[in-house]
Amino acid sequence: MRREAIRAGAARYGIGAALVLGGAGLALWSGLAERRAGARVLDANRAVNPGARDAGDISAHNSPTLVRNPRDRDNLVVTSRIDSPDFSCAVYVSTDGGRRWARTSVPVPEGEGRTCYAPDAVFSADGTLHVSYVTLEGVANTPRAAWVTGSRDGGRTLAAPRKVTGPLAFQVRIAADPARPARLYVTWVQALDVGNLKFTAPGNPIRVARSDDSGASWDRPIQVNDAGRARALAPSPAIGPNGELYVLYLDVGGDRLDYEGAHEGSGGPAYGGRFALVLARSRDGGVRWEESLVDDRVVPIGRFIPFLPPFPSLAVDRGSGRIYAAFHDARLGTPDVWVWALEPGESAWRRPVRVNDTPQQDRTSQYLPQVEVAPSGRLDVVYYDRRDDPDRNQLNGVSLQSSADAGRTFSARVALAGHRFDSRIGFGSERGLPDLGSRLGLVSGNREAIAAWSDTRSGTEASNKQDIYRAFASPARPGLAAGTADDVGRGGLALMLGGFAALMLMGRRSDP
Repeated sequence: MRREAIRAGAARYGIGAALVLGGAGLALWSGLAERRAGARVLDANRAVNPGARDAGDISAHNSPTLVRNPRDRDNLVVTSRIDSPDFSCAVYVSTDGGRRWARTSVPVPEGEGRTCYAPDAVFSADGTLHVSYVTLEGVANTPRAAWVTGSRDGGRTLAAPRKVTGPLAFQVRIAADPARPARLYVTWVQALDVGNLKFTAPGNPIRVARSDDSGASWDRPIQVNDAGRARALAPSPAIGPNGELYVLYLDVGGDRLDYEGAHEGSGGPAYGGRFALVLARSRDGGVRWEESLVDDRVVPIGRFIPFLPPFPSLAVDRGSGRIYAAFHDARLGTPDVWVWALEPGESAWRRPVRVNDTPQQDRTSQYLPQVEVAPSGRLDVVYYDRRDDPDRNQLNGVSLQSSADAGRTFSARVALAGHRFDSRIGFGSERGLPDLGSRLGLVSGNREAIAAWSDTRSGTEASNKQDIYRAFASPARPGLAAGTADDVGRGGLALMLGGFAALMLMGRRSDP
């Protein structure tokens, strides 16, 4: 009697149970895919510089570069520019994956300037760290020379620096060829003459120098930008998969307001014209150059000091050869983050994609993006974000968004800072032109993205204190197509189990 009742129940409820169990399998698959696709912060709100916890340390750290040792993923290095109370620089090293940081002393040659300033960093493929910086001289704090120092112990110690070029080298950046460990490039804006917070006239070229012996010696500098682009700023170098050298820069056109300091270092409305993003490319190690116009309709978002401009960001997918450029502009009325892409073999850039997932009618600012490509090809973008302060548009957060389809669409943002901080704090705040720096830091791995930014949570408008914070995040993988083979395997198993249960029940229903 009991066996017959069970068989009758199965006959009556078999189809429903089959659907329930099959649906459970599908839900399990969907849950796995969603869990794999969702972004989340893994470890946030950790300061890099120890002075962040010291109220007496009012140093203004900004413009971080963040790099990872290709031979040791736990070895991270952050550099920062210090703008007040004195101009200086800092190099911080972690050997435990970013949990703890130690400051490394930066050697300055005797008689060649009193301090280092505006550092940048890169690891060569052999694990050698290279740090570029300028030394300052005079009451006007102008660059005396540009230098590169190296480290073979992950940044714990830095060797005696070698001079790259002489006076008035601004906005110095460094890049290393991943296929040639000894080949380095340094780019900069070579000023001919300067005044107080301004270039006195246009025509200051972007130059590049190459070293093929890990910085021990440097070739003669060569001009990068076309001479017709007389107000070129903020060169950002990157290396292509075949050793191509790319330099993305900002052409501010007729902007004398910022370039020649007509605003006298004070805040106010932005220049009313348009800027251009330009990519220069050399296929022969920096000797000959050709240019590609990324966009000549970039709408400025605010005033700046031409010595310390916001940098556009450049990244190359070494797997595909695709090139990405990122910058901010106000073409829709308020500052947004935009990404442009150039496909391999193409001459025209794709139309820019708005990254920040705020409503178009949102009046808050998103700006200063940094882009990086993971080995898997995923594109990450990190930027300052004021969406959580809609009434005043003053308090910053930091957001990360990712693309799994070559920059065509982006995932929902993940908030990294965990704490809003005031954008009015920084060098120049007394003139209504506070500066959070020229860039953010970003390292993209297949499993995680690491971001670094300048944070004012411990500062005031009187102290101008800025600190470097960092966060680790698991980036979003938009859509099921972005999942891994493991995702598909687990989903298939879930469906198979649900389907097997359904078939069993339906088979029992058909028993005689």
